[in-house]
Amino acid sequence: MADEVLYSVTDGVATITLNAPDRRNALSVESSHELIDAARTAEADTSVGAVIVTGGKHFCAGAVREVLADNGKDPVEDSAYRKLGAVYGAFTVIGELAVPTVAAVRGAAVGAGLNLALATDARIVSTTARLLPGFAQIGIHPGGGHFTLLNRAGGREMAAAMGMFGEEISGERAVALGMAWSAHEDDEVEAAAQTFAARVAKDPELARKLVLSFRRETRPGGVPWDVAVELERSPQMWSLRRQHP
Repeated sequence: MADEVLYSVTDGVATITLNAPDRRNALSVESSHELIDAARTAEADTSVGAVIVTGGKHFCAGAVREVLADNGKDPVEDSAYRKLGAVYGAFTVIGELAVPTVAAVRGAAVGAGLNLALATDARIVSTTARLLPGFAQIGIHPGGGHFTLLNRAGGREMAAAMGMFGEEISGERAVALGMAWSAHEDDEVEAAAQTFAARVAKDPELARKLVLSFRRETRPGGVPWDVAVELERSPQMWSLRRQHP
């Protein structure tokens, strides 16, 4: 992996770390591709049962301004269109990864960086983390399915307050709103995320079955209970048979 994205595995948990502190981990085309490559590496490794996405002191300040500027000049020009698509891919790939995902958020998660955090299955945050949309505040419409991600994480009222009215929330507030699971002191966030993720990662095969059912049943609109019963039947039978070969 290149230096702007670091990758490691401990106890079945792959950690993907954005590592461009000079720009507060804002996503460039190159770092987006590196993040995607790291995610695919984790997915292909059957010993990995969970993925943590983090950015150290600064989670992610969104997309680099050059990508946005290029699209502003000519939104349908092929290279500009592809560059923005690469940034979208950084969080859409994480959101569709075949293993459970956790965001460990310190510092600010802004715009595309907030999308990246919200694309994961769960979030562990610092008490002082800053979660803010940032799109309308610089005069542009949200992108990357921002309203859907906000609504999925915290409901319509919160999606309106943040996505339209530009409200910023702290890590503690995110937990209170149900957008994050727990909040910790800054120097405890990554360790808390590792402990959290390691519980499911200890059985990677089961973890991958769990996340598939979880996402099917909790997608926007959900599914009827009787459908959920049938969706869960096959993986549950698989797990029972695995226990009693």
